Amino acid sequence: MSQNKTPENNPAIQHEIWQQLLRASVDKHHEWRSPVLVTCGKDNWPEARTVILRAVDVNQKQLTFYTDSRSPKVTQLQANPNAMLVFWSKRLNWQLRIKVNIAIKTEGELLQQTWAKVKQSPSAGDYLSAQAPGEILTNLQDSTNQTLQNHSHFAILIANVINIDWLALNRNGHQRANIDVDGFNYLVP
Repeated sequence: MSQNKTPENNPAIQHEIWQQLLRASVDKHHEWRSPVLVTCGKDNWPEARTVILRAVDVNQKQLTFYTDSRSPKVTQLQANPNAMLVFWSKRLNWQLRIKVNIAIKTEGELLQQTWAKVKQSPSAGDYLSAQAPGEILTNLQDSTNQTLQNHSHFAILIANVINIDWLALNRNGHQRANIDVDGFNYLVP
């Protein structure tokens, strides 16, 4: 799809959104590869951080991310699985705000199969650290030298899409739509 070109009908917009999400899950240069995940933190303050989109299931309307099971976002999602993902693409001039309900996988066949692939990659060390994400380092060497050899803190976040708010910026007029289980509705941008 060319820059600033917006699909003209509902099925085309929905199809293009999901196609772009699929591309982002495999293309490390796609702008939607690294959305912002917002969860409800302590004292109901929002907590936002960038995550990496790892997989997309169009039929199930699911987005998959990886994390350390000791991460604060895991605790936050255990307390309240409702979250929001924000995607922006300068190339498309599109913003997505996606309401999701997140399931956390810390065991099971899916986790074992995925970890078997991830543990062969350089990012495996992110899930093998002796210290949890966000802990204070007393020595900078700690972050690279202290790894657990036989235990992983790898977890999978499966985000079930509840609602998509799509915004397309265009010199000829912005467009906005809401997409959920009840259908598709254009909104005032």
